Amino acid sequence: MRVGIDIGGTKTAALVLDDAGSTVAHVSVPSGRGATQVLSTAVDVADRAAAAVGGWGEVEHLGACMPGLVDPVTGWARHAVHLGVGSLDLAGGLEAATGRRPHVDNDVKAAALGAHHSLGAGAATGTTAYLNVGTGLAAAIVHRGEVVRGASGAAGEIGHLPVGSGVPCSCGQLGCLETVASGAALHRMWPRPAHDLFPAAASGDARAREVVATLAHGIGVAVQVLVVTGAELVVIGGGVARDRAALEAALAAEVAARSATSPFLRRLDLVSRTRVLDGDVPVAAIGAALLPGRTEPVMAAG
Repeated sequence: MRVGIDIGGTKTAALVLDDAGSTVAHVSVPSGRGATQVLSTAVDVADRAAAAVGGWGEVEHLGACMPGLVDPVTGWARHAVHLGVGSLDLAGGLEAATGRRPHVDNDVKAAALGAHHSLGAGAATGTTAYLNVGTGLAAAIVHRGEVVRGASGAAGEIGHLPVGSGVPCSCGQLGCLETVASGAALHRMWPRPAHDLFPAAASGDARAREVVATLAHGIGVAVQVLVVTGAELVVIGGGVARDRAALEAALAAEVAARSATSPFLRRLDLVSRTRVLDGDVPVAAIGAALLPGRTEPVMAAG
């Protein structure tokens, strides 16, 4: 059995995968705030998930993921601002509580691994990109079942690619892709509740249609960048992707409009290479359970 923990900005989930890769237990609770509560909440859901399959004695692997800068080697997580965490010894804290040294990683990288597994893209030669359109815009790539890290672990991180929007970005650059394709961009362009956007556009609201077009264009560019850099499939998740059918339709219209005058884009066939994720699939927790390596019980000293 493999346990995966996903520490998110609003909820913390733990699940158990059996040897066939199927989910056999799933627990989710609101996330804590601050390093102490974040860790204690993660331990609680992991204990409850393990108990559902007979206890920690049945668990061969433990993995965990969270936002921010997560170092898989040292096990430390830093700068998870939405959780109120400056620094946290994530692996060490979980090890002390469970008796097992976990494998840890950033949540988007874990989600990429989970999406690769969940959507059947796990063929030995498959390359999957996971595009998280949340508050920001982040991506990660999985090739042959392994996360591609690249220089400084930044492979796939296209949100801070300047595209000339002219809007200042939180990273210090001007006009990054994130400034037109993210939850923060949506909030800037559409100050009304986000869930009103697609219905308003469908009812003919001119401003809503303009925002949807801008958002779809930005996400379409992100998909194109990931495909031309090697992704065979791009899976889109995150809060902005919550209205799955409406976003799929907007992306299809955007790609069709640009492809009409571009044989190059038609050859890329971006629509068939893009899937908007079902929000009920806990891909980050699945990916955490699949993080590489085997977890051995830690023997108590003395």
